[in-house]
Parts: sequence; C-alpha cells; structure tokens
Amino acid sequence: QVQLVQSGGGLVQAGGSLRLSCAASGRSFGSYAMGWFRQATGQERDFVAAITSSGGNTNYADSVQGRFTISRDNAKNTVYLQMNSLKPEDTAVYYCNSRMLVNGIWGDYWGQGTQVTVSS
Repeated sequence: QVQLVQSGGGLVQAGGSLRLSCAASGRSFGSYAMGWFRQATGQERDFVAAITSSGGNTNYADSVQGRFTISRDNAKNTVYLQMNSLKPEDTAVYYCNSRMLVNGIWGDYWGQGTQVTVSS
C-alpha cells in the first residue's frame, strides 16, 4: 500500500515563505513523477507543480512560476515544495500526488492535504 504523508504548511504573512514536504512509503518512489496541487475553498483542485522521477525536469502553473520550487530527494522518498513570496491568493489546502503502479494497477495517490494560509 502506498502512503503519501505531508508536513509543513501553516499561517504566514504575505511575502513570506513556507516549505511543504511529502514523504512516500514504498521502495519505488524514485520511479514516479510527483506533483503538487491545491484547492482553495469553493474552488476546484488545481495543478501547482510537477517533477519527473529523476528530478531532472519540472513544470509549474503560471501563477506560481518563479516563486515556487519543487524538488525531490529519492534517497529520502520525499518531495518538497518551497514557496516564496507568498500571496493571499496562494491560500489553499495543498496536496501532493503521484500516479503509481501498485500490484499491477495504475492509481492516483494523494497526500492528506496541508493548509496554507497567507494573510495580507
């Protein structure tokens, strides 16, 4: 069974920084791309950032490009989201995600969600 366990987040003033972590169980973490999504109250869940299995390539939503950085440490089975220059509109519940092959079946796996609140 795959588990994604998130940590980090909290309350920060506009312009501040936070780092989210997502630790994955399982020995095949380094074989899969990882992503971060966020969902503001009353909104759909939106893509934030993604990173390839090796960490060699990343992709960002336009709204966070240049402010957020996704990275991973495959030795620690962990993916990170460094968030700088935070804005009130970044307030949301953030989720890490990966699509993984488990017991021969592809499935979407999600972290438990972490609240990020940016005050103006």
